[in-house]
Amino acid sequence: MDERAKVVKEELFEQDKRFLAVYVETKNSCVIMLSEKEDKLGTMAIAVPKSKDLLGPVSSSVLVGNKNAVSARMFAEYVASKKGKIAMVSVYLDRLSEMQAQAFFMHLIEKVLRSATEKEAATT
Repeated sequence: MDERAKVVKEELFEQDKRFLAVYVETKNSCVIMLSEKEDKLGTMAIAVPKSKDLLGPVSSSVLVGNKNAVSARMFAEYVASKKGKIAMVSVYLDRLSEMQAQAFFMHLIEKVLRSATEKEAATT
């Protein structure tokens, strides 16, 4: 039987604010929604890792939105290079600026990637 997508949800409370992540991983891609306060779709970026025989950075592009474009691209590139898969990342912020939220979102990304790896190890 073919393996289905892995889904991981994590949250973090920092500075009296709630930060959320929803992570979906398939055989060839990862999608992460990063949000402040509630699960919402925000500025979305996609990144494609370089094949192993090509040198250079991951290529990325913003698909929709512009408010948090720097963070969305940065996180998409990070996940694509770390997982070696196409990565789409959405960033939605209610009150905080990108710079204020980046460390919290990076912590959430690490949490969901770790949880997904643990799920994978438990099923094999």
